[in-house]
Amino acid sequence: MVFITCIVCYFSAENVNYLIDITMRITVFFIITILVLEATAQTGTIRGRVFDEDTNEGLPFVNLVIEGTNIGSTTDLDGNFTFTGITPGFVRLRVSAVGYETRLSSELQVNANRTANVEIGMTEQPVDLEAVEVTVSQFERSDESPVSLRRLGIQEIERSPGANRDISRVIQGLPGVASTPAFRNDVIVRGGGPAENSFFMDGVEIPNINHFATQGASGGPVGILNTDFIREVEMYSSAFPANRGNAMSSVFEIRQINGNSDKLNFQGTLGASDLALTADGPITDNTTFIASARRSYLQYLFQVVGLPFLPTYNGFQFKTTTRLSENATLNFVGVGAIDLFDLNLDLDDTPDQRYILDYLPVNEQWNYTIGAVYRRFRTNGRETWVVSRNMLRNSAYKYPDNNESLPRLLDYSSDEIENKFRYERQFSVGDYRFNVGAGAEYARYLNDTFQQVFQNNQPETIDYQTTFDMYKWSVFGQATRRLFDDQLTLSLGIRSDANNYSSRMSNLLDQLSPRFSASYKVRDDLFLNFNTGRYFQLPAYTTMGFRDETGQLVNRENGLTYISADHIVGGFEWSPDRKSILTIEGFYKFYNNYPYSLTDSVALGSQSADFGVVGNEAVSSTAEGRAYGAEVYYRNQDLLNWNVILSYTLVRSDFTGYTGEFAPSAWDNRHIVNLTGLRRLPRNWEIGFKWRFTGGAPFTPYDLDRSSRVEAWDVKRMGYLDFTRFNSDRVSAFHQLDVRIDKQYFLSNFSIMLYLDVQNVYNFKTSQRPNLTRVENEPPFTDDDGVERYKLKELQNDIGSVLPSIGIIFMF
Repeated sequence: MVFITCIVCYFSAENVNYLIDITMRITVFFIITILVLEATAQTGTIRGRVFDEDTNEGLPFVNLVIEGTNIGSTTDLDGNFTFTGITPGFVRLRVSAVGYETRLSSELQVNANRTANVEIGMTEQPVDLEAVEVTVSQFERSDESPVSLRRLGIQEIERSPGANRDISRVIQGLPGVASTPAFRNDVIVRGGGPAENSFFMDGVEIPNINHFATQGASGGPVGILNTDFIREVEMYSSAFPANRGNAMSSVFEIRQINGNSDKLNFQGTLGASDLALTADGPITDNTTFIASARRSYLQYLFQVVGLPFLPTYNGFQFKTTTRLSENATLNFVGVGAIDLFDLNLDLDDTPDQRYILDYLPVNEQWNYTIGAVYRRFRTNGRETWVVSRNMLRNSAYKYPDNNESLPRLLDYSSDEIENKFRYERQFSVGDYRFNVGAGAEYARYLNDTFQQVFQNNQPETIDYQTTFDMYKWSVFGQATRRLFDDQLTLSLGIRSDANNYSSRMSNLLDQLSPRFSASYKVRDDLFLNFNTGRYFQLPAYTTMGFRDETGQLVNRENGLTYISADHIVGGFEWSPDRKSILTIEGFYKFYNNYPYSLTDSVALGSQSADFGVVGNEAVSSTAEGRAYGAEVYYRNQDLLNWNVILSYTLVRSDFTGYTGEFAPSAWDNRHIVNLTGLRRLPRNWEIGFKWRFTGGAPFTPYDLDRSSRVEAWDVKRMGYLDFTRFNSDRVSAFHQLDVRIDKQYFLSNFSIMLYLDVQNVYNFKTSQRPNLTRVENEPPFTDDDGVERYKLKELQNDIGSVLPSIGIIFMF
């Protein structure tokens, strides 16, 4: 489905003015609320534990200081500590102990009415008797992934301008991640497609992170994950750890907070498009929980504004944490969504409305992921057991003129079900650190497709049902060592994946995935870094499960196999001081065995993503691709009192196409700039801005000859693309400025946060590929060759409007 693609371009001036009027009225209410609230000064509490990362033993007499202050504390004999009387806000703890590396904790949010809980692991290091001062950087490094690893703390997640507390939009501000003017949540990293990413939440893989997800890719209009849960996000755009597979462009590690161990807390959030309720607290003496439910009210807003589609999404999320013993913990995590959709058939006043109603199918889906993570510490290292299950059910249907008494054009239903197991063992042998493990998976895919299409120069019907079961298995290992007094760090990993889909995928040796990293410390503030690796990814289930009219798995017979991507990344990292960092990296990715559409004669990875389904067609594993460029990343957590993130990415992305030569992919944006600034002001005010620039993406012009044929138009109700001119045109560049203002009040029993978020402040508009539609009230005509045709016209497709939104959060 493609409803969100049209949202921004469809907002007329009247609609935007109406939204602004609503926002201003509510803003006035908030200002009045602020003026009447008289909050006494309230303080918060931080409670936690410091432990040895290898043994989980609590560490006594560890020194802790709130970064940027002189406020300190010390752990007791069991490693526990408490801070009281802390001013609310975002803080980090500086932790130091003899015989351990000094480190900074992840960011914590301190509130007046609830305790902030944290556990901090420490890594042993030899005692240097000559050391007199230790300066710890705000930016933690990874020995296994010294390049292409970026982190976002809770402040950047909660306060990201233009994101409306949607983690899928927050990560679009990371280096190398392109955003789209249609405001989709596609994750497009360094010229790779949106299907090339993997997401893990507390160690559990999550295939879908968006409502109304694009089956076979990662896009969607609104994120599923509740930002109230998220403590930290790590993005690997290369140098993937060996324990993470099935990705070619990025791996995201999303870490959640634990529930409060002291008392039951509640939080209500009224956002730009939904209402959420979150609860957290203790269940037993050794178990905590955090859980939330969300429901959108977009359908009411869209109906008032006058949009021809009415989406409704519902979401849930939970996590429990149980300390089974001093050496063992058990987590249960879950996330899911129920997404409903209706057409507003009473609305057909304009050509744009009628165009959307004419082609847009009704799409509904639901999905969930649940998992359990058991961690046990041993005398030498720890082991992790992960069991999870995820399922997606996606359905869509369409009737001519939305009249259900007529023969259907589309009737689609599909299930994707995965049951996964993974075991990891981390340990040390001398100066070497190891992480080894294995995984197993049972997957089931079901598809029932009926679709009227026009191909091979004639109308055809695709009508098939498919069901297949698949077993997957994997092994992995990684070894890391520091040499020459920690001046040189080397890490070597290897992974292999296989499955029983076909003989081309069943041999582990055919998917050997080595990776190697090196980091050389030129001096304490300057590092030279390098990584190379080969990564494999399984094609989408929609592609593997495609059958012909005889029931044969077409793409298995066509030799479908794993897609591979070879990465080479090198650069340097410089930290002028402990609060700033500058990195410059060059990168090159080469793709092999990419699925190549036998219908359109293009690589699937080079086409722009749409909502609904991607990849359910005949393909061959014959396409190649490449993405290469350079990336500059600068971050300063105190630049004139601003927390600043600036990145520039120069990228080229090409795939083999119709001619067999390399041609620009839909992700060939060339230039990507992201600039974010956050600042805390007195009296609990915060302001932030985000400016982003994305170069114009290529697009394929319409095939007017094919599109105008009556028998072709009637089954699709929109234009056909001319793939002989694949991506030969480009849209204009896109840029916009987003601004956000936050105000917090901390009262004796509850807290209130208000925010105003304005997207596209200067109302920039960009032109996209025009929409092709029929000329209304014009009957078909017959051309000189006797072919019956419609008269077509193009509708201008300009995107961009000022989009203000407000939010209020109650914590009690």
